[in-house]
Amino acid sequence: MEFLHTKEISGDRELDITAETCPMTFVRTRLALDRMASGQTLLLRLRGEEPRRNIPRTATEQGHMVIAERETADGTVLLLLRKG
Repeated sequence: MEFLHTKEISGDRELDITAETCPMTFVRTRLALDRMASGQTLLLRLRGEEPRRNIPRTATEQGHMVIAERETADGTVLLLLRKG
């Protein structure tokens, strides 16, 4: 996993779950991944320690790859996943 500080990151699709709480953070992430083709990337915008900890772990357990993670100045985390 790459931690990016200055480089912009983007995905084939984007999903903002900053207003969601667990377990809806991963429910929405999984639904988005289910609609994508294998190899496509999903850029997530999330907030909070629980989703920051749980989404990468659960996504990896389900066969997806965490490509990059970056925290922005306002505390939002950008997480780039590749569908397995």
